[in-house]
Amino acid sequence: MVERVKTGIPGFDEILNGGIPKRNVVLLSGGPGTGKSIFGTQFLWNGLQLGEGGVYVALEEHPVQVRVNMRQFGWDVRQFEAEGKLAIVDAFTGGVGEAAKKEKYVVKDPDDVNELVDVLRTAIKESNAQRVVVDSVSTLYLTRPAVARSIVLQLKKVLSGMGTTSILVSQVSVTERGFGGPGVEHAADGIVRLDLDEVDGELVRSMIIWKMRGTAHSMKRHIFSITDKGIVVYPEKVLKTKRYFLVSE
Repeated sequence: MVERVKTGIPGFDEILNGGIPKRNVVLLSGGPGTGKSIFGTQFLWNGLQLGEGGVYVALEEHPVQVRVNMRQFGWDVRQFEAEGKLAIVDAFTGGVGEAAKKEKYVVKDPDDVNELVDVLRTAIKESNAQRVVVDSVSTLYLTRPAVARSIVLQLKKVLSGMGTTSILVSQVSVTERGFGGPGVEHAADGIVRLDLDEVDGELVRSMIIWKMRGTAHSMKRHIFSITDKGIVVYPEKVLKTKRYFLVSE
């Protein structure tokens, strides 16, 4: 039996045969506005409701803004932070600014992956985290694409080794056919791609699971929406597009 972690995202666990296999590191790729950060924070919030500690690594947004964004969906994490069940790692400000000085977990040099890993380890231990979201991992190698795979492997070693099930958010351009960096698709255990396509003059959100080690999954592109309660996936609604990707193990 595969031990699974239920994301709690309506419809998603269904197309994944019950959830993400435990300890998997999943690359969540997509262009701007596709809902990647919402997916990640919803995954953490649902874990907190089940008593599972979580860590959110903020690389592209101020931790204060992360909390504000979550509250828009009714996910108020302040109590969980106070109880030590959720850790938000500030890898954005470098500790600069009055608000940043109040943060518990701060990466002084966001470009230093080793420092990030050290702070991440501490945050996982102290929050007893079972779920981790890094948003976005591509920030770490944006100017150094040659090291993309090695950085993802380094994170995977730590995250899987500490028993967490993790989502690495990966930024791609609207027209990009890959997943956010050379070789990263080989390093990750799973790949979920979120897209926003114009269909008959209307923007439609869809997702597809490209791979997921340890489980069978839907091979179809499913339509999803972003509601005032977060992401909802519609397993019965399939979008047919002319996208062509190639991914190998």
